Amino acid sequence: MDVTLGYLRESLSNYTEKYESCQQIYDKLKENQYKDEGEFVNDLNEAEIAVLDLVLKNEINYAKKEQDEKRAHELSEVYELLF
Repeated sequence: MDVTLGYLRESLSNYTEKYESCQQIYDKLKENQYKDEGEFVNDLNEAEIAVLDLVLKNEINYAKKEQDEKRAHELSEVYELLF
């Protein structure tokens, strides 16, 4: 799995029990063999993009707060492709 998608999958796992939409995106990541984050983002629908917009904003801010620049960078790679 692409490193960036690995970070995304790990981040989504924090939300899967509480939000069904996050579980669906997590399952999509798990079940498909995306070659990179661009291919993954191209496979998202509008609702999934809206969910990831919120999740990624939160996760990127948390990573920055924890001074985890690698994680913040990898998650930002996906976020920038959403729009």
